[in-house]
Amino acid sequence: MRRMAIIGAEPAAGPAPRRTALFGDLLDFTGMPPLGAGDAPQVRHRPAHWLLIEDGRIAAVQTEPPGSDWARVDHGGRLILPGFIDGHVHSAQLDVIGAWGAQLLDWLDTHTFPAEQRFADPAHAAAQSALFVDALLVAGTTAALVFPTVHPHSVDALFDAGVQRGMRLVAGKVLMDRHAPAALRDDVVQSEADCAALIERWHGRDRCAFAVTPRFAPTSSDAQLAMAGRLLQRDSGLAMQTHVAENRDEVRWVAELFPDARSYLDVYHRHGLLGERSILAHGIWLDDVDRALLSEAGAAIAFCPSSNLFLGSGLFGWREAAAAGVAVVLGSDVGGGTSLSMRRTMGDAYKVQAMAGTRLSAWDLLHAATRAPARALGLDREIGSLEVGAMADLCVWDWASQPVARRRQAVARDLHDRLFGWITLADEGDLVESRVAGAVRYRRPDNRTPCTGSN
Repeated sequence: MRRMAIIGAEPAAGPAPRRTALFGDLLDFTGMPPLGAGDAPQVRHRPAHWLLIEDGRIAAVQTEPPGSDWARVDHGGRLILPGFIDGHVHSAQLDVIGAWGAQLLDWLDTHTFPAEQRFADPAHAAAQSALFVDALLVAGTTAALVFPTVHPHSVDALFDAGVQRGMRLVAGKVLMDRHAPAALRDDVVQSEADCAALIERWHGRDRCAFAVTPRFAPTSSDAQLAMAGRLLQRDSGLAMQTHVAENRDEVRWVAELFPDARSYLDVYHRHGLLGERSILAHGIWLDDVDRALLSEAGAAIAFCPSSNLFLGSGLFGWREAAAAGVAVVLGSDVGGGTSLSMRRTMGDAYKVQAMAGTRLSAWDLLHAATRAPARALGLDREIGSLEVGAMADLCVWDWASQPVARRRQAVARDLHDRLFGWITLADEGDLVESRVAGAVRYRRPDNRTPCTGSN
């Protein structure tokens, strides 16, 4: 197993330099690229540039080296990207990654709920939350929209781990007052009080933000969903996350539980849960009316291809969502998904869409894991790009670290071909370092020769 060099709340070598300059090939986006376009003007590629970091933020990007008062780090020939943003992931489900069998509803009973019940122990919640955020950093993910569990201390543990590492995390107590094990059910009055206390304690502290988090419609009563809507009405800065239309049996169940609703999505709409910071996971079994409603509300769908494949849920319609003006972001959805790697998630997204008749570009995939989720959460001035003034949440990558990938890079026709090969031949060893607010939080422990792609 490859060793991991995790650098915790205090870097091993002391505080990060106040002024650091990184040299490498910078790549990010100025806007959303056209779907499926190999040539997109929104792609910003700045090879052989210096990225200057001062007090945790990007201070400048330039071709000439900075003065001697900057700590210089030469990553020549390497790729420097914004840190990935996971648009949908569960911090309590590391124990069930790759567990065998069943579709969504059986999966919850057999694997998910038992794993989440273990979070009743605060020590377990703290240990698993620390493992989870470190695992994100090892995968090149520096920010995430996260489901903890129904336990308020699971939110405390997650945010505390994020604060120690300086990370941008958006999360909230999971709401479930029915159709779940007794040990995971709450009630409307207590869950409202718990959420209010967590919002007071964490929302806006350091880089933490609270998300109202009903698990999905079947596990919340009308009264609890209405309470969730009231929380959002009280503070327009809160996010909202939930699941929608992932599985056909789930959709049928929602229709039985909410017979007055036009659709699964309409359940959330009726309770005031759709807005500009709402991200709903999956959205496979939506219709045109649903997509128009999402677009009007400014809500986004988190496409979770690895999970959709693993649980046999279906093929998400990215092209249909885009045509309706619905933002699409990528989520690993661990533990239904089988990897926290957003590169592997991108590769699965391409395959799912190919089966659905849509050919995504490398730009579509990378944008959906960087600038798109930042924009969906209202955080695009802070994360998701290499803009001057943004937080220096970024990762340095080798273009290739294995022989086959090296050869693929050597014969690539152009930048898009290089990046597409980099995505589809993803290897965990490609990540050189992850920086959060300029500070190194993960560094690859060995030395490898970078592949520049030159012949």
